[in-house]
Amino acid sequence: MSELKRTPIFPEYEKLGAKTIDFGGWDLPVQFSSIKEEHEATRTKAGLFDVSHMGEILVTGPKAKDYLQYVTTNDVSKLVPNKAQYALMCYEDGGTVDDFLIYMLGDCEYLVVVNAANTEKDFEWMVKNNQFNEDEVTIQNVSSEFAQLALQGPKAEEILQTITNIDLSTIKFFRFEKEVYINGVQNPVLVSRTGYTGEDGFELYITSDEGPKLWNIILEAGKDKGILPIGLGARDTLRFEANLPLYGQEISAKITPIEAGLGFAVKVNKEAEFIGKAVLKDQVENGTKRKLVGIEMIDKGIPRNGYEVLHGNEVIGFVTSGTQSPTLQKNIGLALVKTEFAELGEELEIQVRKRRLRANVISRKFLKQD
Repeated sequence: MSELKRTPIFPEYEKLGAKTIDFGGWDLPVQFSSIKEEHEATRTKAGLFDVSHMGEILVTGPKAKDYLQYVTTNDVSKLVPNKAQYALMCYEDGGTVDDFLIYMLGDCEYLVVVNAANTEKDFEWMVKNNQFNEDEVTIQNVSSEFAQLALQGPKAEEILQTITNIDLSTIKFFRFEKEVYINGVQNPVLVSRTGYTGEDGFELYITSDEGPKLWNIILEAGKDKGILPIGLGARDTLRFEANLPLYGQEISAKITPIEAGLGFAVKVNKEAEFIGKAVLKDQVENGTKRKLVGIEMIDKGIPRNGYEVLHGNEVIGFVTSGTQSPTLQKNIGLALVKTEFAELGEELEIQVRKRRLRANVISRKFLKQD
């Protein structure tokens, strides 16, 4: 059995009493205190996440934009330096290779930040589908060079502002600054107004050797503001409540971005051809046979990933994610079901172990319910 990989922040976990688990081959904290406490801290104050396991792939060269246009679904031509974009890569049949952020660092220079478990697969896919020569496009897996932290929550800006001279209010959503200096840290930090929680906040990229120092500086700066270190458990409940997809659940090689409700990041009308465009264009124009919906349990029970969804005696889909929402105090989920059963208010049943429990189809905007 191969040894679990560890991020540069790993030595700090034990000092904070973290409980770690194997997450896609990484030894990562599932919680530091409790999932509910960490979830609430992020929603009401601030939470600090170690996301250094994420992958970073650098794409450079005079044809870098043309290359990214071909391998990704979004319109990379809309990017300008210091702007980020959410995008996906797809197979020819429309299934999803991965979802990620693209940072335009400068002319002909882009940083693609991919899901940890997919880093090697994505890198190989990107190299395999590079139609340009080395003088035109260079693709490098630079993941080991970075530590990545996420500071999220309503007090995130207030906390970070105490340790930097840059005016953070000037960094708008999906914008970033490449060279932000943090008090006590030697190397510049890339600070991006992005996140995976549904809250305001920042993702910070720094050289791997200075990651632990930045981690401790931020925790100290937020001590009086109620900041907590956050593990994978709360990271998942937070992203789920915010209707943010998790690869392998809401999207996968067998689930297209259109089925998953991510059409905003699939620009089928951009001039450039891209892998999977024909299938995705057909789905946009003619609809899909399956659709991702929100569900709220009527009967007592929690819908979990993989549970069957039924209508009468027909299996019409499956649950992709589900939990008892810490914020809403309701048992809710996301499910991929046949489109004819996706109308709001439709009553379905979830196979929870040996019981069939009733649920209603609701909006996936869980945090914005009226």
